[in-house]
Amino acid sequence: MTDAATLARRIAQGHGDEPADLVIRGARLFDLVTGALVESDIAVCGDTIVGTYGRYEGKVEFDAAGLIAVPGFIDTHLHVESSLVTPLEFERCVLPHGVTTAICDPHEIANVLGVEGIAYFLECAQAMRMDLRVNLSSCVPATHLETAGARLDAGDLTPMMDHPKVIGLAEFMNFPGVIHRDPACLAKLEAFSERHIDGHAPLVRGMDLNAYLAAGIRTDHETTTADEAREKLAKGMAILIREGSVSKDLHALIPLISRDASPFLAFCTDDRNPLDIAEEGHLDYMIRSAIAHGADVLATYRIATLSAARNFGLFDRGFIGPGKRADIVLVEDLAACSVQQVFAGGRLVEPALFADRTPIKPVGLGSVTCRALTPADFKAVARGGETPVIGVVPGRIITERLSMSLPSRDGEALPDLDQDAVKVTVIERHGKSGGIATGFVHGFGMKHGAIASSVGHDSHNLCVVGVDEASMAAAANRLIEIGGGFAVADRGVVTAELALPVAGLMSDQPFETVRHGLEDLRAAAKALGVVLAEPFLQVAFLTLPVIPHLKITDKGLVDVDKFDFV
Repeated sequence: MTDAATLARRIAQGHGDEPADLVIRGARLFDLVTGALVESDIAVCGDTIVGTYGRYEGKVEFDAAGLIAVPGFIDTHLHVESSLVTPLEFERCVLPHGVTTAICDPHEIANVLGVEGIAYFLECAQAMRMDLRVNLSSCVPATHLETAGARLDAGDLTPMMDHPKVIGLAEFMNFPGVIHRDPACLAKLEAFSERHIDGHAPLVRGMDLNAYLAAGIRTDHETTTADEAREKLAKGMAILIREGSVSKDLHALIPLISRDASPFLAFCTDDRNPLDIAEEGHLDYMIRSAIAHGADVLATYRIATLSAARNFGLFDRGFIGPGKRADIVLVEDLAACSVQQVFAGGRLVEPALFADRTPIKPVGLGSVTCRALTPADFKAVARGGETPVIGVVPGRIITERLSMSLPSRDGEALPDLDQDAVKVTVIERHGKSGGIATGFVHGFGMKHGAIASSVGHDSHNLCVVGVDEASMAAAANRLIEIGGGFAVADRGVVTAELALPVAGLMSDQPFETVRHGLEDLRAAAKALGVVLAEPFLQVAFLTLPVIPHLKITDKGLVDVDKFDFV
């Protein structure tokens, strides 16, 4: 609630009766209604725009001559944990790219730590300079097919739903549970029936989609083809066009982008790491890529700002106009989305902006509690006949179900490098079941050694992909020693690592340190013969049993289409 004194100051400054706290002068304002570029002062009182299309005097004046003013960008669905840094480092990484609002699902840390993990994110959000909003994690655990570190029921979520940073309920991944009216699913849907509910509906079509939407679910970021998107749009679902480090759906969905469709679209990254942000960008990368491939400029900027805000009920932003939050991005060129300066809540984004933030103590240290592993833990029992193999599709988290005849010895199934079939093992790491499951995966191109990750969507057990058991054990044991992260091993010796001790998901170091660590890891993985551009997050998605078609968890191989074990 805004008090009367603050309102009076805004009105007086907007009317020109007193100098504005800040005036951005000389920029051309990009009109999201007509697409016109009009030179205009932008007057700001505190964190709110109070004047446009007029001349103002300011206590502080910023010269924006030669630049174009657009609203701050809004990422409508992401997991901060996938940036591999804490929320306070995440904002320092993405705010210079114009991302002034992000709507996160703390699903990853919630699956490790439960309520404690969500509470940590809410505390961080209140200390941040960008506006980090939270949708409460709906699926902890995501399914019964894996072992998570926590369980959250409707009663665990409702005490947090009125927190000022909470919007509603995050991606409802258990779409079979919704369609088949699972009581636990219905309880969460009932509790949030008057709030926003995010969707997660990969390849859900027809009557199944009707049933899913009938539950009150509004959005989807798992749409990967234009045809699928058009059906969902026709049924009233908003499509969040995604471009992350692994899931790259932008190019397939660019044909949707038009001025007519723009109110029903938004952009999101879902999972994007600091190295890709440094090399390519964030939402600014999505904007320039869409325009470069023929998307309408006005529609693209609407999608990144105004439409994103309205689809999530954030009516105080997404537009440069009086009464709106002063999230303003100054770009040199619209098509290139070349961000020069950013204002977040009326404050210039510069190093000094982050200096006085309240430090937030990290949580989840020591959350990787596996026993020491031996090479024997990574053996695979030979099957009679063909062996099901997970088929990685570069740029997608959807995997294929392949079938291969693999060599064996003494009852043990062996990798086959000629078929690019190597081992994948998942180890329960929350100190619960101690389960271990081994299968095979195609698509890494690995010729020797192993790579390991404690980031394994959604339950975040240890996942190791490798050719020889000694390297697999070495990589996994190193992650246990350092409290989680990524590791590469060759011939039984660790050759690269990145510690992620915060819940085994995030570094406690600056994002620049993480970026350089990822460079070393990629080089070490490439030395093993790995051909994937982002192998570590690709490993993380091998364990995601809500994305078709074949996955693996600590309990075994999962046929996602049947939602059961192979």
